[in-house]
Amino acid sequence: MALNSQAAELLKRAAESGTPGLGEGTPEEGRAIFAATTQLLGLPAPEVKATQEIQISGPNGDIRTLVITPKGVETKDLPVFIYYHGGGWVIGSPETHYEECCHYANEAQCIVVVPDYRLAPEHAFPAAPEDCYAVLQWTADNAAALGADKSRIAVGGDSAGGNLSAVVAQMSKQRSGPELALQLLIYPATRMGAETQSYKDFDDGYFLTAKAMNWFFDHYLKQAQDWDNLLASPLLNDDLAGLAPAYVMTAGFDPLRDEGRAYADKLKAAGVPVEYVCYEGQIHGFASMAGALDEARSFLDEAVQVLRKAFNK
Repeated sequence: MALNSQAAELLKRAAESGTPGLGEGTPEEGRAIFAATTQLLGLPAPEVKATQEIQISGPNGDIRTLVITPKGVETKDLPVFIYYHGGGWVIGSPETHYEECCHYANEAQCIVVVPDYRLAPEHAFPAAPEDCYAVLQWTADNAAALGADKSRIAVGGDSAGGNLSAVVAQMSKQRSGPELALQLLIYPATRMGAETQSYKDFDDGYFLTAKAMNWFFDHYLKQAQDWDNLLASPLLNDDLAGLAPAYVMTAGFDPLRDEGRAYADKLKAAGVPVEYVCYEGQIHGFASMAGALDEARSFLDEAVQVLRKAFNK
């Protein structure tokens, strides 16, 4: 497949602008550039009924969290989608993915919970997965107060958020709940330090680079044994039977493509219901670029249908 023409034009403009890419500079600089990029390329946030900022008790202090309530429906027994934002465990925030989360809330008619989990290097592994699991537990325990149905909770996220969603789904099995209706994994990182063909084919020039991934890894993983820890590399887990149904999406011109596909295959082999989709002509991160890429809007609509189907079972 050829690179999508709109994605190619976006990459061309980015190269000509001279803007530093992912993994260049300090974490603080990376966070500012990423926030500006998502604001520039994303769609305007649709109007929702309410967005509330709350504090959820975590393993090492409170976790700032956004709770987005959809417009047009009664806030009673609604399903919940917990969205873990991407950004390589170092950059990103609930605000960088706010527009997408509002879209999910309104169109899937669900409450969307978006935690500001602790980022590296200030809080290295396993701070992020422990925070993310704590938010899942809190959501299930407080579903009635939210106007939510605790039997219809999905987790999902993109890139590092996809990694955290897969990890949290495994944690929910290992720690006896909460039960999940779906894990929605958007070009997830599933193996720290992967050496796949897609890493070799798309190591540079396609938004996410191999150099950037190593920059993220080096900030996130501080001990040699962390790389193979199942809370970091969910692909290494051989006990996947009984996990929540999964929707796994990858992009054809993405270094993470092969490890995402490998995880989908491993879930299927374990008997987990899996839908795998590859947007063959797209680059990593495209789902957050719906203001510039038609296929990003198509994906957001597809993800909404996947959520609605999972919630309506």
